[in-house]
Amino acid sequence: MKILQLHNKIPYPPKDGGSIGVWNYTFELAKQGHDVTLLAMNTKKHYCDLKSIPNEINDLINIISVDIDAPITFRGALSNLLFSKKPYNAQRFILKSYKDKLEELLSNNTFDVIQLEGLYLCPYISSIRKFSKALISFKAHNVEHEIWNRVSLNESSFFKRNYLKILSNRIMEMEADVVNKYDVLVTFTDRDASLFNSIGNKKPFLTSPIGIDTSHLIPNKSNIKYPSIFFIGALDWAPNQEGLLWFIRKVWNNIHEKFPDIKLEVAGRNAPDWLIKTLQDSSIVYHGEINDAYKFINEHAVMIVPLLSGSGMRIKIVEGMALGKTIITTSIGNEGIATTHNIDILIADTAEQFQKQVERVLTERQFFDSIGANAIKYVKQNFDIKQITKTLTAFWSKQIQ
Repeated sequence: MKILQLHNKIPYPPKDGGSIGVWNYTFELAKQGHDVTLLAMNTKKHYCDLKSIPNEINDLINIISVDIDAPITFRGALSNLLFSKKPYNAQRFILKSYKDKLEELLSNNTFDVIQLEGLYLCPYISSIRKFSKALISFKAHNVEHEIWNRVSLNESSFFKRNYLKILSNRIMEMEADVVNKYDVLVTFTDRDASLFNSIGNKKPFLTSPIGIDTSHLIPNKSNIKYPSIFFIGALDWAPNQEGLLWFIRKVWNNIHEKFPDIKLEVAGRNAPDWLIKTLQDSSIVYHGEINDAYKFINEHAVMIVPLLSGSGMRIKIVEGMALGKTIITTSIGNEGIATTHNIDILIADTAEQFQKQVERVLTERQFFDSIGANAIKYVKQNFDIKQITKTLTAFWSKQIQ
């Protein structure tokens, strides 16, 4: 099968959840013998030098990049707010240079499936229809408007809250506009599929969860620091920023009073200056971006994922479970993963509940160990990338026939 993936950034190296969720599919599709081309925008923020990609990957995947400059600026956001009806998130990625490269590629090649990696690639459907008869598969990484609506509800600033509401409404209108323009819908979670169906999706759809290669995620407790508590995630993503700040302000101080020898260890890329200043506290160790995320996760004990907003599926939770971590998250963090509280994960939706769960796993080693052991079993049974990819290609093949 000849597959073309369209993405608004090069998902290599796969260090953040969004990149991992795309790259795992890309690499596995190629390993299973499919002819895979990835046409990706190469932004200054997430710039990737194609020469840095190993030859063995380039031999498997045809990666084509289009250099673009799509910065997030106050002036750009204000101009968009006043003079456009499109969401600023999407407008930044509607680019003539990318459109021209896509049309050139489609004019010279024939594909069986064209996979749109996220909502912001949907504006290119008209070009695809003009130059290709391929099956258009829209993979909804999240229900985007829901993320921004949830963030707005937790925003204290009047002006920022109202801007986020406008942004959320514009994204919702965009989601409604693209419904049924594609041929098939692919979501990470059943819940996201239901939400798209509720706004009018009438196309065939498949829930295809984020998969991981468990052979590369090997639990290692030989150097684990217990008790310890840590956070890892992209720190330029609004829901991560929001959740981490909430935990520090509402939960962490109380925990640190009871466990003064334990520090909150935070790792993540692209933290803005204002967040770095917040993390400069004697009870917090800020690592910034780390070279080996799996080593970092293996060496620490309790993983917190205090998400108050967001949508879709959290790959870092799945990876943490694969490495045998005892994870404490919210109901929102657990969406799409369907784990069981007190069996393979811990769910806490208030500051009091979060504090109680943290204190329990920091003091009850047997309970801590049991949650992590069950997590490993659950991931192996439900998130194996090889089987998930085979199910996806079988779905595509059925629609092509």
